[in-house]
Amino acid sequence: MSARRGAGVMTERWGWQPTAWLQDGLPTWRWRAAPAGLMTRRQMRAAGLAPCGAAPVAQVVCRRGRRWALLWDPAELGPKRVPSPAQLAALDRALAARRRCPICRLDAGYCIPRSIGSCLECASPCTATPTAA
Repeated sequence: MSARRGAGVMTERWGWQPTAWLQDGLPTWRWRAAPAGLMTRRQMRAAGLAPCGAAPVAQVVCRRGRRWALLWDPAELGPKRVPSPAQLAALDRALAARRRCPICRLDAGYCIPRSIGSCLECASPCTATPTAA
């Protein structure tokens, strides 16, 4: 940290901020203390926006600095790219290949774990067969 927490910082966008400090060159606030109107990456994605080359303008920290989130100004953001039909088809084929077991060649209905290398049925076949008494 380049300044003490709570020392205050003068920003071009918001003026004097007594509860902020500079960290990594960005104005930083505690959780829920940042100015209204800024967006995190998850909020951007939910709103259908993307950074489009815009740099973050601030950040918030919580859990004693172990967790942090960058903040962007919504005025600098652009729309998310829309995938083409060919890209969506290629993605569907790639996901289908991840679900196909290399041993039994069946669609497992879930992505095959790379640690096992096959579906769960092929990895641990049931050896005990019930017999009629």
